[in-house]
Amino acid sequence: MKRYLPFIIVGVVALITLGTGALLYRAKRPAVLTITNNSATSTPAMQARGDANAPVTLEEFGDFQCPPCAAVSGYIHQLEKDYGARLRIIFRHFPLAMHPHARNAALAAEAAGMQGRFWEMHDLLYKEQPVWSKTADVTSVFDSYAGLLGLDLERFKKDTASPETKARVDSDQKRGTSLGVTSTPTIFINNRSLPFTSVNPAGLHTAIDEALKEKSSPSK
Repeated sequence: MKRYLPFIIVGVVALITLGTGALLYRAKRPAVLTITNNSATSTPAMQARGDANAPVTLEEFGDFQCPPCAAVSGYIHQLEKDYGARLRIIFRHFPLAMHPHARNAALAAEAAGMQGRFWEMHDLLYKEQPVWSKTADVTSVFDSYAGLLGLDLERFKKDTASPETKARVDSDQKRGTSLGVTSTPTIFINNRSLPFTSVNPAGLHTAIDEALKEKSSPSK
């Protein structure tokens, strides 16, 4: 037994080395964010527009006080015109801690959604972002936006502070965190994350066109 002991020790050391190397390789690989079927149905409340049966779904995690998100909202409007019924849009709230008014803006958008005007408030918040993002009293500004959209102001104020509205925002943020989202805008095309370098008109068109080709190709 003693004669074979050195060989046994060498073998054990080799196995440990290989195992450690494999773990390091896994740690260094870039993470690819994907949405599984289970996670896709874990949060029923969402803001979406477009055909629910569209072959391509673009899901965005956004922050209303994020300048790149404001730019992306313009790109997405154009995509909706370009692809029509072939594209569905989902917006998820992911207010960042570095933006002091982002969460209040998300609550305002959801409160408007309680009266069927989420997307109108969504567009207005991005359009007026340079104004309200620098204002100390954002509550008054958001109330004025509600008035511009013809909302019931008292109901809007109540809904902005309601547990249901807060739960909607929290649900989106929890979903994003579970998927590995850490910044905005983060976009998924048919459940696969798009690199930030591709979040531009050309990159979005390319990603959607590829997704359409995958949908139209015969299943293997």
